[in-house]
Amino acid sequence: MATHDLPRLLAFADALADAARTAILPFFRAPHVCEDKGGGRFDPVTEADQASERAMRVLIERGFPEHSILGEEYGGTLASEGYQWILDPIDGTRAFISGLPTWGVLIGLYHDGRPLLGVMDQPYLDERYRGWMDGANVTAGGETKALRVRDCTGLSEATLSTTDPYLFNGAEADAFARVRKEAKLTRYGCDCYAYCMLAAGHIDCVIENNLKPFDIAALIPIVTGAGGGVVNWEGGDANGGGRVLAWGDARVRDGAKTLVAPPR
Repeated sequence: MATHDLPRLLAFADALADAARTAILPFFRAPHVCEDKGGGRFDPVTEADQASERAMRVLIERGFPEHSILGEEYGGTLASEGYQWILDPIDGTRAFISGLPTWGVLIGLYHDGRPLLGVMDQPYLDERYRGWMDGANVTAGGETKALRVRDCTGLSEATLSTTDPYLFNGAEADAFARVRKEAKLTRYGCDCYAYCMLAAGHIDCVIENNLKPFDIAALIPIVTGAGGGVVNWEGGDANGGGRVLAWGDARVRDGAKTLVAPPR
C-alpha cells in the first residue's frame, strides 16, 4: 500500500484553492465574458472558469511536475496510475452567472485511479470543505471544525437533493421520481454545495446522472471522510462519474438504492 504525505498534499490543495479564489472573485456578480460550449443544451463557460483552471495548472506543473492533470476546461484523460489532480474550476457555472453562491471550486486528487483527497471551496461565502481517507472538515469564518453526516432513520425522513430534475429522462426520470416521492423533502439547484451540506449533516441524499470525473472526484473524499458514501446507481464505485448516489446514513442509501437500481 502506498504511503502518502497527506499533510503536504492537503496544504498544496489549499494553495490551489487560494489561487482559484484570486482568479475567480473579480468576475462574480461583475461583467464578464460567457460563452456556450454548445451540444444542444446551454453549457456555459466563463472567463472565471478558464482563469481558475489556468492558475491551478501552473501551480501543479511547478510543484508536482510528475503528477498528471484532468480539468474541465483544458482537458486530460482519467489516469489509472500515479497521482492525478482532477479539477473543476467552477462547478455550477449556471449558478455563477446567475449570481447565486451555490457554485464551488472542486479540487480532487486520485492515486492509481482511486480518490485520495478532495477540496470544495466556495470563495464568495469563504467556506472550504476538505476530505481525505478517514476524515473531513470545513473552515468557515476563520473557524475549522470536523464534518459528520447525520443519522436518518430512512428515506421517508430524508432531505434529498439533485441539481436539476429535468436532467433525468426516460427510465432515469422514473427512478428519480420514485425516490423523490418517498423522500420527506427535495431541494434543487445546489450543484456541488449539496454534497458538502450532506457531509455537514444538513442533507441526507444526493442523486445525479451524467457526471464527469471532475464533477465528483473532489466530493467523494469529503462525503466519505464525513462518514457517508458515494456509489453509482448499480452500487459500484463512482470515481469516473456517471449516475451517482451519495448518502449520509446507510438506511437512506438502502432505500434509495432499491428505487434507482435498474431492473434485473
